[in-house]
Amino acid sequence: MSGEKSRGFLRDNALSLTFGVVFLATLVGQAVSGVADFNAQQIADGLEPVSLGEYVTSSSFGVDVMENWQSEYLQFFLYIFGTVWLIQRGSSESKEPGEEGPESEKEQRIGRFAQDDSPAWARTGGLRTAIFSRSLGLLMGGLFVLTWGASSIAGWAAYNSEQLGQLEDPVSYLGYLGAADFWNRSFQNWQSEMLAVGSMAIFSVYLRQRGSPESKPVGVAHAETGQTA
Repeated sequence: MSGEKSRGFLRDNALSLTFGVVFLATLVGQAVSGVADFNAQQIADGLEPVSLGEYVTSSSFGVDVMENWQSEYLQFFLYIFGTVWLIQRGSSESKEPGEEGPESEKEQRIGRFAQDDSPAWARTGGLRTAIFSRSLGLLMGGLFVLTWGASSIAGWAAYNSEQLGQLEDPVSYLGYLGAADFWNRSFQNWQSEMLAVGSMAIFSVYLRQRGSPESKPVGVAHAETGQTA
């Protein structure tokens, strides 16, 4: 029985578990390749190489990781809230034209329209329902702010480390936030995320992936909007 439960858990959570494993594998790969690249530069500069442990706790590794994380959460935050009001005719990632907005309580099954299996906070009404109704976007926005803050602090530390290595004065945190280095790093990541989201929205109008819930059924017309498998 425990084996069946285990198999059921793995099957029911295969998507998140698979991406979790891939995430950890790529994070390890980034650490291993990153320390090799960092040490190559250290040796070229006549400095001592560092261990893997020293590298993954350094600002150099931290800023690279946090820059990627904050851009991903920014992407989801903007997309979640943007698709409430913005539409793309023919895209499976969009609501139907004319359906812009937060929708009615009946459509969202909240308050007196909640069903027996609806989450408790969808039934209670008031502030709790208002928060729960926006909880996904708020979480993504909060994670973006946190990872942006971590990215800026790690970037500041890495930048000052380079400054000291070049016998130049370090800068203050506010000074770093106004530096071209910080905004260059940020925009590099943000533009790639906006490109990916925009591409997915428009490509899903004309292209299909059989069996994927992110795609319209293969035979559905290009102009059909919001259709998924």
